[in-house]
Amino acid sequence: MDSGKENSESNHGDVLQEWFTFIGQMLALRVLRWNNLRVIIGDRLRALREEKNLSQGDIEKRTGLLRCYVSRVENGHTVPAIETLEKMARALEIPMYQLFYDGEEPPKLPDLPKRKSTDEDAWGSFGKDARFLNKLRRLLGKADDNDRKLMMHVAQKMVRR
Repeated sequence: MDSGKENSESNHGDVLQEWFTFIGQMLALRVLRWNNLRVIIGDRLRALREEKNLSQGDIEKRTGLLRCYVSRVENGHTVPAIETLEKMARALEIPMYQLFYDGEEPPKLPDLPKRKSTDEDAWGSFGKDARFLNKLRRLLGKADDNDRKLMMHVAQKMVRR
């Protein structure tokens, strides 16, 4: 009987170790992606600004953002909010998509698979499933963000089995 308890505790420890390893890997990947995003946006903003023969001071005057902030963005020390990117695009007199895309025309949209013509076929659209989904939505709305993320992770793991 004790060996069953020890085996259960050992499995619990293995699961925890696997969980912490997974979380560590996800955090490292997130930091890597975040750092790449900072560099890409900063490089693109600098290139566009220099292409228009504008100084960081000119961007400061046009946007109201401090020159030192513009420098921090261009050097990859910070990622601006969407509202800030909108200001910068206006100051550079370009459409916002050009901050993320190098070309004269907007990128072509890929041929995505067509969705079902009606939502009636989707699970949770009506009846008992719809009531269940609505209740789940209300309960998740009361949970904090970390708990919702945990629930999403657990659901994804369950589906993969």
